[in-house]
Amino acid sequence: MKIKVMTVFGTRPEAIKMAPLVLALRADERFEAITTVTAQHREMLDSALEIFKIKPDYDLNLMHKGQTLQEITADVLTKIDGVIKKADPDIILVHGDTTTTFAAALAGFYNQKTLGHVEAGLRTWNKYSPFPEEMNRQMTDDLCDIYFAPTELSKKNLLKQNHPSDQIYVTGNTAIDAMHETIKDDYRHEIFNDLDPQKKMVLLTMHRRENQGSKMKETFEAIREVVLKRNDVQVVYPVHLSPKVQEAAHEVFDDVKDVHLIDPLDVVDFHNLQAKSSFIMSDSGGVQEEAPALHKPVLVLRDTTERPEGVLAGTLKLVGTNGENVKKEMLRLLDDEEEYQRMANAKNPYGDGHACERILDAIAYYFKRTDVRPKDFV
Repeated sequence: MKIKVMTVFGTRPEAIKMAPLVLALRADERFEAITTVTAQHREMLDSALEIFKIKPDYDLNLMHKGQTLQEITADVLTKIDGVIKKADPDIILVHGDTTTTFAAALAGFYNQKTLGHVEAGLRTWNKYSPFPEEMNRQMTDDLCDIYFAPTELSKKNLLKQNHPSDQIYVTGNTAIDAMHETIKDDYRHEIFNDLDPQKKMVLLTMHRRENQGSKMKETFEAIREVVLKRNDVQVVYPVHLSPKVQEAAHEVFDDVKDVHLIDPLDVVDFHNLQAKSSFIMSDSGGVQEEAPALHKPVLVLRDTTERPEGVLAGTLKLVGTNGENVKKEMLRLLDDEEEYQRMANAKNPYGDGHACERILDAIAYYFKRTDVRPKDFV
């Protein structure tokens, strides 16, 4: 009898990282795959689903204008309950740290289902940074039965909180698996028609809730100052759909010809734009994992990160949102070739493209379909 595996996700970043796992489940005769989306982020989720040609079995279609964390949590918790009862999965897999993740895990717990957490164990140990993601992740880990930690450090974090070692598997990150499907040597995008090939291209992303407001504006002003003072750099910024982010971006950058504000990109475009960039400035968690695989330095626009492996390896630098520090570190990567090469050539600590294999083998091992425990990613 096949193991019934329900995957649940609701945002584009989750979809990108869960897509290769969904495809692997569908292709593996050991499993029956049940795909459920909450559509916490409707438009951006749909673009990722389309890229990977995934049609969900259940779509809760929860998103509405001005939704609050409380509303998302309550909607997921109540509406997914019926899906779990109808589908009756053997195991529910949630991903990462979104409100969908925590609420779906709680609903699974209430239904006494086995729960697996993909990308378990990331920590900043500061419950308000990032907010609400840090506590979403910790509370999800408290509810789960099996943990797919992307790195050895993530495993150590789980052990520190007394999660059972025999239920923790170090798998690498599924983001790296996804990039095997998306990076193209012959990639082209219309944005390149507007770029000067003689100038370095910096890719910018910034959207996190805790950065919106004065921190975001100070960061943007610093980037603006650097771009206006130089003639060798241009910035491409796919602007998040959040009204607060849109407003700040247009207020600061609209009159700067070498800052190109573009619509959010689908996963193929975004991965390939990362690959074509000189370096990246971002507050995204996913970018911190993806860029090292592409040998692209990342200036992390956050005060904390739950992905310190990249900082320790030297491929990421935590620069925060202080304007003077943002300028200093941006100029360092533009002018100091030795520092640039040191970051670009640092070892990628986040995966080898075989995370999904390890996760599926771990599930089969958990349900006693094999006696062979999968080896950890090192």
